[in-house]
Amino acid sequence: MNSSQLSDAIHRDSPPAESNPTRPTRRNPIFRLFSVFSWLLAPSASYRVGSHVFLRLLGVCHLTAFLSVLHQLDGLLGDDGILPASQWLAAVAQQLGTARFWQAPTLCWISPDAEFLHTLCVAGAVVSVLLVLGIMTRVALAALWALYLSVVTVGGVFFGFQWDALLLETTFLACLIAPGSWTLSKSKTGTSRGALLMVWWLLCRLMFASGAVKLLSHDPLWRQFTALAVHFETQPLPMPLAWWAHHLPGWVQTSSCVAMFVIELGVPFATLFGCWGRRFAAVAFALLMGGIALTGNYCFFNLLVVAMCCTLLDDSFWKRLFGKFIAAPESGTPVASLSWFTVAFTPVLLLYCAFSVILSGSQLFQLRNIPSWAALPIGYLAPFRTINTYGLFAVMTKTRPEIILEGSADGYSWKEYQFKYKIGDLKRAPRIVAPYQPRLDWQMWFASLGDIRSNPWFSNLMLRILQGKLQSLSLLEENPFTDKPPRFLRAALFKYKFTTPEVRERTGEWWDRDFQGYYSQPVSLP
Repeated sequence: MNSSQLSDAIHRDSPPAESNPTRPTRRNPIFRLFSVFSWLLAPSASYRVGSHVFLRLLGVCHLTAFLSVLHQLDGLLGDDGILPASQWLAAVAQQLGTARFWQAPTLCWISPDAEFLHTLCVAGAVVSVLLVLGIMTRVALAALWALYLSVVTVGGVFFGFQWDALLLETTFLACLIAPGSWTLSKSKTGTSRGALLMVWWLLCRLMFASGAVKLLSHDPLWRQFTALAVHFETQPLPMPLAWWAHHLPGWVQTSSCVAMFVIELGVPFATLFGCWGRRFAAVAFALLMGGIALTGNYCFFNLLVVAMCCTLLDDSFWKRLFGKFIAAPESGTPVASLSWFTVAFTPVLLLYCAFSVILSGSQLFQLRNIPSWAALPIGYLAPFRTINTYGLFAVMTKTRPEIILEGSADGYSWKEYQFKYKIGDLKRAPRIVAPYQPRLDWQMWFASLGDIRSNPWFSNLMLRILQGKLQSLSLLEENPFTDKPPRFLRAALFKYKFTTPEVRERTGEWWDRDFQGYYSQPVSLP
């Protein structure tokens, strides 16, 4: 029974207002609130297909995330890795005591060994496949949220990316969208309107904040619409097409920047204007993500946003697009009544909405403090990374510094270490790696923007290389010291630029570089 049917039933069964003035009428505020509340809780049949596509694509995002982590786990978080998870867990347990279970939520408290982390990642990959197949979706989503949170919590700086938080927040909301049936194909219930609205709210909040932070940063490159003149060259892991995009005429780059702002700041409001507005927003957001994906490696971020865009598309859209291949009911088809799960989690949904509004408002209005009554619960929930703020590339990086590790056996002759995906060799084209995320290569880009004192993990990386630890060396593409580790290691800093078309045609080099100094002076083991 939908909200209008419920309203008609109550009105029909009620005696006339004059015979019993105490009974609610259509104009009673409490009755109106009850009607709205019932409408939000009621399942909708109009967005069933889009919700199912969203859930399956979310499973693909989780699968790529877990497989990506599994491939790098030993080198990053293993016992001989850059940041051993077991050592971090021991330090947290000593400092926090029993509070660690809330302040650092992870299943790794069961066992701090690296083998258990492998087990969590393998389990995450298996459950992701179940979600892709549409099997036990609600249980699978809850398990994926717990498993990925466990890995992110112990991952430290290597798992501090916004899309890691976005994946957790999206998975949390997806638990409320997923049907309780064993398979998606057998589901006869629609999606809770309240849960669907929260996914739309998250998507619009992500897009609007991404545009707003660029203007709020007062970066002249964004405000003058010239940021793309340097972005393709200075972004963390560019695609091969980034070289071509960098050499586009200036008016094309400026127009693209203006279009980006229109999509990020204006299009979210289109979702308020019915199904056609939501269709337009979904297409615009997806096109923006496609353009970003063509020029930069941003792991599963683009796919995750596209997955959320699918929830904006009503079933009639999917039927027009795929015809007989989509067995979607027409809009207005009756659906099953409310489930106990939806009703039970409604308070959680309302709290999520309230806290996310407060956090977004404090970010956009640049408030230093939020109300004390909200700050306390938000602080308690922060370790679970389920209500977050977003905004990528608020300040544009104008140059591209790159750290080049060099080893030496005698202190005079130096050989370079090559990373698998990070920029290094001048003749090597930028590589296509998404949706896989090489987390060390990404973190090297951030490290180059600061110094070694602000990136203590970098010293650990140098230590592992000097020790010849194969786990960390496996994260690199080339080890010039195969017989034994180098005696000395240093980190040089270069400024990289894309070559001009003439230079690339003559030399075959994609990059040009200038020496800037040393990120780290030569170090050696005692």
